[in-house]
Amino acid sequence: MSDESLLQFPCEFPIKIMGAGRPDFRARVVELVRRHAADLDEARVRVRDSRTGRYQSVTVVVNARSRAQLDALYRELSGHPGVSMVL
Repeated sequence: MSDESLLQFPCEFPIKIMGAGRPDFRARVVELVRRHAADLDEARVRVRDSRTGRYQSVTVVVNARSRAQLDALYRELSGHPGVSMVL
């Protein structure tokens, strides 16, 4: 199997980030994403609370320019203590 990505860059790429339902979670996620995708459009950020409000998911759609950019973004998001899961 080839190491080549099935994605063709540049492309729009959705990422779902889940964590505790804190008031600053969305802002924190946007800040982390903007380190790797400075052109993130606020209109492409969606937030959903869990039924109980204990958890929150933030979905962002980034303009991905390379696999390396996405890998670095996933590493930073996954390594953040406030983030439970990145899909």
